[in-house]
Amino acid sequence: MSSKQEEKKESGGWKEFFWNPRTHELLGRTASSWGLIILFYVIFYTFLAGMFCLTMYVMLLTLDDYTPTWQDRLSTPGLMIRPKGEDLEIVYNIKNTESWDQYVQALNAFLTPYNNSQQVLNNDACAPNQYYFQEDSGNVRNNPKRACQFNRTMLEECSGLADPTYGYGSGEPCVLIKLNRVIGMLPGKDGQSPYITCGAKKEGSVPLVDVSYFPPNGTFDLMYYPYYGQRAQVNYTQPLVAVKFVNVTLNTDVNIECKINSNTITEFSERDKFAGRVSFKLRINSD
Repeated sequence: MSSKQEEKKESGGWKEFFWNPRTHELLGRTASSWGLIILFYVIFYTFLAGMFCLTMYVMLLTLDDYTPTWQDRLSTPGLMIRPKGEDLEIVYNIKNTESWDQYVQALNAFLTPYNNSQQVLNNDACAPNQYYFQEDSGNVRNNPKRACQFNRTMLEECSGLADPTYGYGSGEPCVLIKLNRVIGMLPGKDGQSPYITCGAKKEGSVPLVDVSYFPPNGTFDLMYYPYYGQRAQVNYTQPLVAVKFVNVTLNTDVNIECKINSNTITEFSERDKFAGRVSFKLRINSD
């Protein structure tokens, strides 16, 4: 057989594989065979989709719209500062306004929701030194829940009202500390509110002098707890503690650590440097 005849036979074999006019087969299957296999996969994938939807529906029935079923956060809440700067460093030159104006602008933006007028409009004036519980009445959800006022004026010298530079222009900077939100956390007992203390880290060679706290004693009052979640307490504003550093040694790195002190928070993870504490560097240059 010649090579042309072999090629023709081979070509005809491929053509018959795609469509065989004698048996009316497409790709080796008749129309009824294709219909049955398509019907099988339609039923199979419809069943899988139905099982998936049913599983998701049952799972969603177990979820609460306002409270997460599981919380993977640490039992010890984290601390964070404002302004936080790059790599938790607050470095500026007193004589160079532009070097510290960024911190002032960041504090202004952060404290806007704490303006007294806004707090009076949205939140309640609560009794201090006691938890602000807002329980549900059986199946009737008490939502949205109210929140307690934290007025900007409570930060006194660090409110930015009397001193618009928050002390940065005079070399006595203010740093705001917030305790991260944890739903349902009760950070104190027996009427004792948690409080903040700040000092030089052990490896720091320069001690801090004259640290002032606002509100007094650096407390997070119990009335701001428990926190019920962002959807349940839409107007909740976290309590703050302002720390004012005075007589800081100029042109020197000062490593600072602020820590939460509470009679219910006693464990601090060594693996998480933000659990119950926050460390940052402060450097004030004069030239």
